[in-house]
Amino acid sequence: MNNILYPNVEIKENANIEPPCIIGKPPRGAKPGKLPLKIGRNAIIRPFTTIYAGSEIGDNFQTGQGVSIREDNKIGNGVSIGTNSVLEFGNRIGNNSRIHSNCFLEMVTIGSNVFVGPNVVFTDDPHPMDCPKYKECKKGAVVEDFAKIGANSTILPGIRIGRNSLVGAGSVVTKDVPENSVVVGNPAKVIKTIDQLTCEAGFFDKPYSWPPYKDEEKDSK
Repeated sequence: MNNILYPNVEIKENANIEPPCIIGKPPRGAKPGKLPLKIGRNAIIRPFTTIYAGSEIGDNFQTGQGVSIREDNKIGNGVSIGTNSVLEFGNRIGNNSRIHSNCFLEMVTIGSNVFVGPNVVFTDDPHPMDCPKYKECKKGAVVEDFAKIGANSTILPGIRIGRNSLVGAGSVVTKDVPENSVVVGNPAKVIKTIDQLTCEAGFFDKPYSWPPYKDEEKDSK
């Protein structure tokens, strides 16, 4: 099986696209080649991935298998998207962020150096689609730089997750998360600040501080 490459696709040097992939697929209602797709240097795109036209992806991008990336996505440098994850339209992802497997994002703004664990779902529909004001109310979440979201969490529409905060695994986030906070549960509640966490292995006093560990690593040498 071969890759399918549509017109008006710009892929910079050293890309590795493992077949079968579909690159530059036109969204519904658009003719092939009408919308551009740009993919930066050193991309690794694994089999059964589909990337639609109308998006822009930076350098050193990589996917797992079976990833779907719709139109109107802007993805920075050094981003990885895990197996079977779905990026619907309108996402903005900063540099060096990691989206693990089986995640769903739509209209989400993600900062740089963000970690999103497996099976995380970002919702953008505050009420059912048959509402006549559905499109006016639809809005995505915002995840600020250095935030971390544990596996199997659900983030409700319009939520802001603050810089360097941590969402515990399995949480349902219904309210904004302050920066440097730890939230857990359904609904997620603040239980402590990030600097109150300890390293269970005993390597570092503050395992989630950022920039990570530099002073402590120097002291240990």
